[in-house]
Amino acid sequence: MAADTREPQPNELPKGVVIGKDGKPCRSCTSKKDFASWAQMAKSSLKSGGGNVGAATAGVGAGAGAAAAAASANSSQQATPDDCPADVETLGRSTWTLLHSIAATYPKTPNTAQQSDLKTFMGVFSRLYPCWVCAEDFQEYMQKERIQVGSRDEFGKWLCEAHNAVNVKLGKQKFDCSKWEERWRTGWKDGRCD
Repeated sequence: MAADTREPQPNELPKGVVIGKDGKPCRSCTSKKDFASWAQMAKSSLKSGGGNVGAATAGVGAGAGAAAAAASANSSQQATPDDCPADVETLGRSTWTLLHSIAATYPKTPNTAQQSDLKTFMGVFSRLYPCWVCAEDFQEYMQKERIQVGSRDEFGKWLCEAHNAVNVKLGKQKFDCSKWEERWRTGWKDGRCD
């Protein structure tokens, strides 16, 4: 029996798997755990001859197939090498590190060209970001909260607030933006970064 080559439907995907604009699961928009769970379901479906992801749990007690796939995904997630494509969490952490590092090295009093370059960079960055859901969300944030590029402190605080807006959506703790420079530029006052 030939494998079904149709695209997976949203109701056939594990929770957390985001479909890309090409109709396929998006690695850059999905955590390793959720992507591995989907991959395991797809493999199970092909092995069972079902031909589609939805068939992966056919004939199995309610939710047992998905639970088995998730358990398998959890064990394989720990063994995933670092040289694999970045998931949404790795990409996010790396991106925030880059952006905060740019803020930390941005001039205290930038000239007009530097301000223009930063605005252009952030605009292009927000359109090219690999996770399309994240990209669109950041573009919306930038429309509501205009980017502040008048000084290092201004941009650093704006970026910190943007990061906090994402943290709130993800159910994470907010960062005290009065400490952005210690975290990303000078190091903590207790000397632990020295």
